[in-house]
Amino acid sequence: MISQGDPGNGDGFATRFEQMVGNIEQGVLGKTHVVRLTLTCLVAGGHLLLEDFPGTGKTMLARALANTMSGSHARIQFTPDLLPSDVTGVTVFDQHASRFDFHPGAVFHNLLLADEINRASPKTQSALLEVMEEGHVTVDGVTHSVPQPFMVIATQNPIEQAGTYRLPEAQLDRFLIKTSVGYPDAESTEALLRSSQVRDRASLVSPVVDGATVTRMAAHADAIHVDDAIITYVRRLAEASREHPDVRVGLSPRGALALVRVAKVWAAADGRGHVVPQDVASLCEPVLNHRLILRPEAAFSDVQVESVIADVVASVSAPTGRS
Repeated sequence: MISQGDPGNGDGFATRFEQMVGNIEQGVLGKTHVVRLTLTCLVAGGHLLLEDFPGTGKTMLARALANTMSGSHARIQFTPDLLPSDVTGVTVFDQHASRFDFHPGAVFHNLLLADEINRASPKTQSALLEVMEEGHVTVDGVTHSVPQPFMVIATQNPIEQAGTYRLPEAQLDRFLIKTSVGYPDAESTEALLRSSQVRDRASLVSPVVDGATVTRMAAHADAIHVDDAIITYVRRLAEASREHPDVRVGLSPRGALALVRVAKVWAAADGRGHVVPQDVASLCEPVLNHRLILRPEAAFSDVQVESVIADVVASVSAPTGRS
């Protein structure tokens, strides 16, 4: 049942956010942090990339989110023979009406699950990534806007790379957050096994918000105060990422903006009207880990991006006092 509380104030936002987290966790057990990151991405108006091993619940998470919001949603299984028109839509001539009609593709939904995005050709990937950035598609010279709110959750498998097409770094930057679901803890695993009769856990999830509520939540998050000291902190983190000896390409201005945007939502979800340094520091890994490009010698030496991000955060002093 969709409740009618006001998400446009601090307490209302935090309450609604936690309600959505609890609702999604009916479908995905023991993954509170990942669920919070997913909702943060939704409210911030961004897109999410999930990279993990098969069977960890990537698709279940996306479907549980789709069922939590009473909007339209669709799923595309990306394959090498998928065409751009399958994603964006196609113009077809209607002989009876003597006109061309546009048949919308799968992107014309509030939430789109792009399953195994790296199995589609670069041309098809680009068609999806263009609408992620622009919020509309242009077919035969006519522009068609996608519904709002609009979010893409894309998944890719880090193994079985045969027949896959790696996403270029410039296209990876279109995703606001990249994370993984990971394996559940012992308690959640046993709870999952006890309920083995439930074939589809996402079907247990019912809508608790609508698109208008998410839009109001986004407007509230946009108004969260970011002190100048926090702005300087983000700028110094970006500079430190570019100066790290193992990094070839560091955090771009677009990446720094992404860090500020998600920090605002993180603060609002905690019931605060201002961002604190810990909001920024705790979100560095999911925002930076797909944006930093390591030097070849670092990659050959098996340097992990996560350790580089930890170095960057540790090298920059966080501002003190209330922000």
